[in-house]
Amino acid sequence: QVQLVESGGGLVQPGGSLILSCVASGFSFSFGNYAMSWYRQALGKERELVAGISGTGLVRRYAASVEGRFTISRDNGGNTVVLRMNSLQPDDTGVYTCAAGQTFPNARDYWGQGTQVTVSS
Repeated sequence: QVQLVESGGGLVQPGGSLILSCVASGFSFSFGNYAMSWYRQALGKERELVAGISGTGLVRRYAASVEGRFTISRDNGGNTVVLRMNSLQPDDTGVYTCAAGQTFPNARDYWGQGTQVTVSS
């Protein structure tokens, strides 16, 4: 059974930074066979793709709103994908969820439970 477990969310002031991690387990194939994505959903809004990374980690895509501030990376040996978030703004507030799958950049076959990120002074 595939499990994706996120961690690292919390409350941060505008301009601050956070690092989100997602640890995967239970895949039938090697972790590197799966694209990974981070999504977020703000209260009252639709879920949006924040960033995606290919199975090899060589190709990355970002939403325009986070380009230059967020960095997605992965460690295939550790079955982990990380989202580094800098210069956070109140509009970045939401539930951040990692996902795995065969489509890139919007992987969607398996989902984590999500972690709350709140940017507020």
